[in-house]
Amino acid sequence: MHLPSYHLTFMLLASEMITFCLLVAPLPYTVRKKVFRFLSESPIVAKVAYALKISFIFVAILFADALQRMFRVTAESELAKSSQQGINDVRTETNLAARKFYSQRNTYLTGFTLFLSLVLTRTFYILLDLIHTQEQYAKLKKEVSSESAAQNGDTVKEVAELKKKLAAEESKSKDFETLKKQAAQQAAEFDRLATKYNEATGSVSNKRSD
Repeated sequence: MHLPSYHLTFMLLASEMITFCLLVAPLPYTVRKKVFRFLSESPIVAKVAYALKISFIFVAILFADALQRMFRVTAESELAKSSQQGINDVRTETNLAARKFYSQRNTYLTGFTLFLSLVLTRTFYILLDLIHTQEQYAKLKKEVSSESAAQNGDTVKEVAELKKKLAAEESKSKDFETLKKQAAQQAAEFDRLATKYNEATGSVSNKRSD
């Protein structure tokens, strides 16, 4: 009765292993980004994921049933070994060994399917967060580069303005030095003329007094 269910469980396990290999494959960043965006945003993938969640509930039920069967077959095998009739009856021993093997196989099959589903889900979300982090880092890097470029442009403008102001101040200082020299020359010339004037007026007054 459980044979088709375990066949489906094995197919589910095989698909999980293939999907896990595809997720951890060294794909280029652009390809990985497109694939994960499709898996996280596609409504078809969302419906498939919902169906898989329901199937994993049935797998969990099969795991509990297989675990219970394994414990029961193990107890029957131990009881048969402790009995003289179980040791002498080869057919019974072979039947118990086969039942024990199948119960352990079903337990490992369902258990590993559930475990791999958890690993696959966690790996998918870790890689999705990594892609989002890389996108944010790329955006932040662009913003920082644009801001630095703008700041460099502003710095260049400020330096140019300061150079213009410095040139204007230097021209003003040159003009001031020129005016200062001209004023000194004019003052010296005025002193010279005043001295001559004083000498001339002094000599005239002396002649009149004689």
